[in-house]
Amino acid sequence: MSPRMSPHTAILALAAALLLPTIAHTQTTPKPWPIRAVVIATFEVGNDTGDIPGEFQFWVEREHLDEVLEFPGGPQLPPGQHPLRTNKDHTVLGMLSGTTLVNATASMMALGLDPRFDLSHAYILINGIAGVDPNIASIGSAAWANYVIGDVVREIDPREMPKEWPYGWFPTGAKEPNPPNTEAPTWHRSNLYTLNPKLVAWAYAQTKDLSLGDDDKVKAFRAEYTGFPNAQRPPFVLIGDTFSSDYYWHGAIMNKFAEDWVALWTNHKGTFAMTAMEDSGFLGAIERLAPMHRVDAGRVLVLRTGSNYDMQRPGHQPVESLTAPYIGGKLALEAAYLTGSTVLHKLLAGWPKTYTTIPGN
Repeated sequence: MSPRMSPHTAILALAAALLLPTIAHTQTTPKPWPIRAVVIATFEVGNDTGDIPGEFQFWVEREHLDEVLEFPGGPQLPPGQHPLRTNKDHTVLGMLSGTTLVNATASMMALGLDPRFDLSHAYILINGIAGVDPNIASIGSAAWANYVIGDVVREIDPREMPKEWPYGWFPTGAKEPNPPNTEAPTWHRSNLYTLNPKLVAWAYAQTKDLSLGDDDKVKAFRAEYTGFPNAQRPPFVLIGDTFSSDYYWHGAIMNKFAEDWVALWTNHKGTFAMTAMEDSGFLGAIERLAPMHRVDAGRVLVLRTGSNYDMQRPGHQPVESLTAPYIGGKLALEAAYLTGSTVLHKLLAGWPKTYTTIPGN
């Protein structure tokens, strides 16, 4: 202590020194951006703009998500970690997650915990292309999901399964495929993720009359699905559910499994429409982020559009269908943007009402 400084003065000086870093931190920490909507896509073919489009490009170009933001914890994609994008008002945020369940889960958690953003009132639109069940809809159709179903499952190779079984997949805890009911074991969560049905119904009502366009080649291809009237329809908007799996499965037998699987886990309330690889990962992360008040699980929408059928045409082999290019890829990407952006624009135009009250509620 300085001989000229009293004990009282010294204590005050020490307290000030200890408080200065806290005061400086408070003054320099920026306030999180109050994001109104997050648009999530899973893959891009090349660049985010100006080349062959993947799921992200139409959103970046048409919603003017021109500002690029570093994304620590984001997906590692060539040529490096993929950034986030936002508009000039910092109200809409775009994220490319990377494909598969692990990338979807990790990217969603990284975004939800990012201190730069306040997502507590943000609407989260998960959208992308998918395989479509020809019993339910056609290539280019757009399905809003009430339910997302996961793929925690037991499997026996079909060559070794009992002859009377329709397929070799069945629930953990069950002894055979497609039991009358199922309960998830205590050591893992259910395969079922339920979205806000009132918001889903509202989104469907805003988009059910949209014309999603068509393509002559796709139209001719649809016609080959004889015996599947919904597969032969021009693209349309529906409510239909998503089965998410890291298995890139295909064929009539696996399609029947997916139909049964979704019916089983939703207690026959849901209808399998689209197969994709990421959605249960997104919803699993959101399930954890919501109790932390990082996101509002009631503001989440899942939209998938059919780029291909998930099973072969009558008279054809599944391996031929599986390995063929997506004949409806561009049609599905356009449908995803048109359907999703219609809802996005209505949510944003209704702000601040949609800030306080979720549509349909």
